[in-house]
Amino acid sequence: MRHMLRQRETLLWTFVMPPVFFFFIGTITAGFGDEGTPPRLLLETPPGAGFLAGELVRMLEQQGFEVRQDGGDGAKQTQQTEDSRRLALPAAFTDSVLAGRRVTVRLTTPEEGTDRDYDRLRVARAVYGLVGDVALAAESGRPVNAAELSRIASLPRTLNLNVTEAGRRTRVPTGFEQSIPGTMVMFTLLVMLTSGAILLVIERQQGLLRRLASAPLPRGGIVLGKWAGRMALGLVQIAFAMLAGTLLFRMRWGPDLTMLLLVLVAWAALAAALGLLLGNLARSEGQATAVGVLASNVLAALGGCWWPIEITPAWMQRLALFLPTGITMDALHRLVSFESGAASALPHVIALALGAAAAGFAATRTFRFQ
Repeated sequence: MRHMLRQRETLLWTFVMPPVFFFFIGTITAGFGDEGTPPRLLLETPPGAGFLAGELVRMLEQQGFEVRQDGGDGAKQTQQTEDSRRLALPAAFTDSVLAGRRVTVRLTTPEEGTDRDYDRLRVARAVYGLVGDVALAAESGRPVNAAELSRIASLPRTLNLNVTEAGRRTRVPTGFEQSIPGTMVMFTLLVMLTSGAILLVIERQQGLLRRLASAPLPRGGIVLGKWAGRMALGLVQIAFAMLAGTLLFRMRWGPDLTMLLLVLVAWAALAAALGLLLGNLARSEGQATAVGVLASNVLAALGGCWWPIEITPAWMQRLALFLPTGITMDALHRLVSFESGAASALPHVIALALGAAAAGFAATRTFRFQ
């Protein structure tokens, strides 16, 4: 481990770049999938819009919007800087609706795709709900005013929808909750597959391994020592990442810290064995670097280190469960984000341990002194 830490590249990717990635990726994805804050909507109500504008506000709030009104008092420009969703009402809105004239309201939203469609759907439901209440008030023969609409809104509905939970809701991890575990898993593998493999190639090229061949040490003992050095570096990297995540970004690691540490130890063991195996198979430093960087990035992307695997297609989620990065990230999500209990990650620990044993066996069989 001491020799690997002498490399500037190892120090850079072990202690400097992970916190940088924590910050940028965590900050960028912090609002992704956040359903806790209602979307804000600026309702542009010109003078003379009438009492139906207030009723529309109530309808929009029922659809989950946080509604703000410009009131036609010059605050419009200020609000537009804060609220990117805007709904513009025409002049004489109430008079036009009560007179039965065609009225057009214009929605402006920055969202794209399904998010934009959902905004339009909610606004349409609010508008049609208001039209329905106005029609019901007119049919009753009573004057259509704010008091009458409030009375109608308080009436029991003839159609009720009963909603029950189908199970525990799975919240997609976002922000630092996704970026810190994902970056930690990715960089541990990256360092093991690059620095860990390259150092073995250098030792072979410089004849250091040939000297070991003359020592009274079994092949398995030499491989175990090489693996232990890389394992120690992986544990140092993981410990530093957890400490930086906790102190700098207030990362919470869930209630099952013991099982979490067991998962990470198993992951470090597997990554160290894979790095040793690559060092055996690579013929040059450049080859080890190229394969290590490519493999670690592909496995990180497919395993859910870059983004929550829960947002990917079903086939990709199934594929991730057959990859070491995917198995590790699924265990971390279960323990940290979903708090599914320590037992839920036990199969992942067993899979990682078996993978480490298999990679270690392959590394022993392919180990060569020259």
